[in-house]
Amino acid sequence: MVKQLSLILILAFFALVLNAQEDSETLEVSRIEVNNYTWKENRVSTNQANHSSFEILNNEFENAHEVTEACLSCHTKRDEEIMATSHWNWERSEMLEGKGAVPVGKKNILNNFCIGVAGSEASCMRCHIGYGWKDQSFDFDEPRNIDCLVCHDNSGTYEKAKGGAGYPSPTVNLNYVAKNVGLPKRENCGVCHFWGGGGNNVKHGDMEIALIDGSRELDVHMAIEGEDMSCVDCHVTEKHQMAGKLYALSSENKDRATCEQCHTDSPHANQTINDHNLRVACQTCHIPEYAKANGTKMIWDWSTAGVLDDEGNPIHESDADGNHNYLSIKGTFVYDDHVTPEYLWFNGIANHQLITDKIDTIPVQMNSLDGSYKDKGILQKSLHPSKIWPVKVHRGKQVYDTENMTLIQPKLWSANKGDSAYWMDFDWDMANKAGMDYLDLPYSGNYDFVETEMYWPLNHMVAPKEQSLSCKDCHTRNNGRLAALNDFYLPGRDKNKYLDGFGIALVVMTLFGVLAHGSIRIFISRKNS
Repeated sequence: MVKQLSLILILAFFALVLNAQEDSETLEVSRIEVNNYTWKENRVSTNQANHSSFEILNNEFENAHEVTEACLSCHTKRDEEIMATSHWNWERSEMLEGKGAVPVGKKNILNNFCIGVAGSEASCMRCHIGYGWKDQSFDFDEPRNIDCLVCHDNSGTYEKAKGGAGYPSPTVNLNYVAKNVGLPKRENCGVCHFWGGGGNNVKHGDMEIALIDGSRELDVHMAIEGEDMSCVDCHVTEKHQMAGKLYALSSENKDRATCEQCHTDSPHANQTINDHNLRVACQTCHIPEYAKANGTKMIWDWSTAGVLDDEGNPIHESDADGNHNYLSIKGTFVYDDHVTPEYLWFNGIANHQLITDKIDTIPVQMNSLDGSYKDKGILQKSLHPSKIWPVKVHRGKQVYDTENMTLIQPKLWSANKGDSAYWMDFDWDMANKAGMDYLDLPYSGNYDFVETEMYWPLNHMVAPKEQSLSCKDCHTRNNGRLAALNDFYLPGRDKNKYLDGFGIALVVMTLFGVLAHGSIRIFISRKNS
């Protein structure tokens, strides 16, 4: 009888091993099922119009506005679509907790990088899809102010002028660019989104120029030898309205671009892994690190700005990788690469520290991500359960009003000295007053610098599946990925004397039951023989 039981146990063990190997091989060779997506080898090239044959584009353009007029002469009503987007308006109405519906966007939201655009529009609007936004007089209702080329240039020769209020560089051949337009490419989106904050990969950490021709190890979606996806494959666009949320500027959990829109909420053959999707974002396991090619800015300290050399000229110091670690106009920086994310509970809702809000916590939370383990998404404001998300946390130190206890928008840029712009005159008091006067907001004349934090949920630089996190990365007692999230019980990491005792008791009782049952069977077998 004992030999029979041993044989059964051995056979069961080998069956489990073979089954596991079979599942592993199946996972390795099977293709991930996706919806709403066409695989690279099945794509059919779209026959875009050959714009070089259009007579209207052969006329010499005297200025950029004439190019827009030419575009709209064929693409009628597109101006109405564009002027309804946040890409154009740089704001949209968002519900903020405790504040109601608030116009939120780059027009008015502060960050802890270059702080904000107010008073420096002529420089900042290099990343706006329009022409001529140099101050508050910009006409958002004038279709001729739309810049069609910045998104649709396929020639690779278009660029905006520095300090040019959004106008193209004088070196750009407008006729040539207008004849070589098409669907937006990664380069078009990246000219702003890769370079936000004053340099490549400064802000996001997971969006940079390396993605233009990166490898699978950098990003499985955009890899040239892989699926070679463009931004608009995920950020699906209808009537120029683009899906996706940047929580540095947005708040509500809607109009998002998600992994599930292609992969569904059950993309794995292993149901246990699929079950994790209820409380763990896909990005948590599939983006184990960011800034995988070039460094990203992790700390920005404005309080050290203003040091000049012996001749009174601004200082520019860089590290061995070419990242600036000190600039007189901006202060001190810390960069890092191959960064392990920090992890937060996030339900898709964010809040923002507006310039009119009183500072009540330090570090100031520039954008706080809402969520907790207890937020199950049932009858909760989020409608969706909070999930564990990987984030880049950017830490800064920036100017604030010590009397009014509010953040300050200083005037930073000007083409000329003596215009109170900090980057020219290096006088914080003058820059603070000029910036707040521009916004018609109070400034007491007393300022200092306060620590701030800003949260950037990670979505890009998705690793190949063989490089994604494994169970032991989180379910471990020492230095696990989720060590800082201690508001819930995580098996393999946490100890609970009652739960652990109950589990040990079950194991002991099970072993006792098996031994007792086997002993009785053996005793009866011998007695009957």
